[in-house]
Amino acid sequence: MPTRFAGIDYGTARIGLAVSDPVGTLASPLCAISGKGTPTQQIESIAAAVAEYEIDEWVVGLPLNMDGSEGPQARLTRQFAQHLAAQTNQIVHCWDERLSSKQADVYMAGSGLTRKKKKNRRDALAAQVILQSFLDAR
Repeated sequence: MPTRFAGIDYGTARIGLAVSDPVGTLASPLCAISGKGTPTQQIESIAAAVAEYEIDEWVVGLPLNMDGSEGPQARLTRQFAQHLAAQTNQIVHCWDERLSSKQADVYMAGSGLTRKKKKNRRDALAAQVILQSFLDAR
């Protein structure tokens, strides 16, 4: 049975979103939304942004330190992932997101976008990198 995934680059300022194709093999950046509000409000905003895609499972980027340990942001992200699983009643995967933002910057190099546009696009591209990495590992 095909599975459609949504990728999330979770942050307290912005949340980047990406979606897979209907069979779960190719990730595409979607958008970035505000990370402000409670986890419930954040999840409602995420659900509204991906509503038309009929998501089956979620992939949340886990910001591990370079040595693999978890810092404060990783703990916040795990808490968010738990809220997401409880609120959606769907499977949520936490996936190592180390260097995803750097890869997004590489994608945008020479794009001609303004700094502000790059900032918003970066989060969606980071979510795409996270999701594609997860899909490739499956």
